[in-house]
Amino acid sequence: MQTIQLGSSGATVTALGVGTWSWGDTLFWAYGKDFGSEDVAGAFQASVEAGVTFFDTAEIYGLGESERLIGKFCRQTSQPVQIATKYFPVPWRWNREAITEALTASLERLQTSQISLYQIHWPLEFLLKTKDFMEVLADEVKKGRIQAVGVSNYSAHQMTEAHEYLAAKGIPLAVNQVPYSLLTRQIEQNGTMAKARQLGVTILAYSPLAQGLLTGKYTDQTVKNLQGARRIDPRFSPKGLQKREPLFAALKEIAAKYDKTPAQVSLNWLICQGNVIPIPGAKNADQARQNAGALGWSLTPEEVELLRQKSM
Repeated sequence: MQTIQLGSSGATVTALGVGTWSWGDTLFWAYGKDFGSEDVAGAFQASVEAGVTFFDTAEIYGLGESERLIGKFCRQTSQPVQIATKYFPVPWRWNREAITEALTASLERLQTSQISLYQIHWPLEFLLKTKDFMEVLADEVKKGRIQAVGVSNYSAHQMTEAHEYLAAKGIPLAVNQVPYSLLTRQIEQNGTMAKARQLGVTILAYSPLAQGLLTGKYTDQTVKNLQGARRIDPRFSPKGLQKREPLFAALKEIAAKYDKTPAQVSLNWLICQGNVIPIPGAKNADQARQNAGALGWSLTPEEVELLRQKSM
């Protein structure tokens, strides 16, 4: 199985992860209606069986339910699993002890004493500042409760600041989790990707399939019945789909060559960027198995560049 090191932290995970925002979340996702605990249990098991053992969650996903489900599933497998979770810096958490308490609560829900990665979910600073977050988490690495420290949704400047505070404590910044896909390439233009490479920070790419737009399942007909946020996303409109048809056509052509799906090609393109770990969601076993099909092969440099040009 392909693996990758999280920055220079020493923590090693699979080159593809699983994003678990939807697990237990009834506010943004239809958990309990369109899918439930048995479905996500199947997604977990299918991922592990395929060798994908890196799961990214957060205390805010399902208000802790995502973590509870992962903790339960980990107890039911003998395979080693790597877990990443996140702290959400909300206003009423006004001291450093709140970070420690939040980590303790996450570890309890996950039923473990150590996780591979702990991240600050958003660069929101109220009474607590980046210096506070990083110094507390550096201490947690030394205590052994987390292996690596990460941030999420940080700009190049914010990531650099976090890196400097951690370095002063002798701890590397391992990751920055940001949206990144063939259709979401802002980090290439705003300096975040370049700075991450300079600092040795791994990119965790969330929404790597652009909310499913890169799976090939959306057409002029299917978009008529969209639900939720996709209904107001112009990319899912007939005009938006038409604009991206050259990319979709290239994905289908390359997918046919490798006997893969457009989604697997899209995920492989991210892996080919180097120092990038895609973390697509999976609500059931079939989706998990399809995601895992992005591993074990590689696009050619020419195909990587072709898709880059088609996604402009």
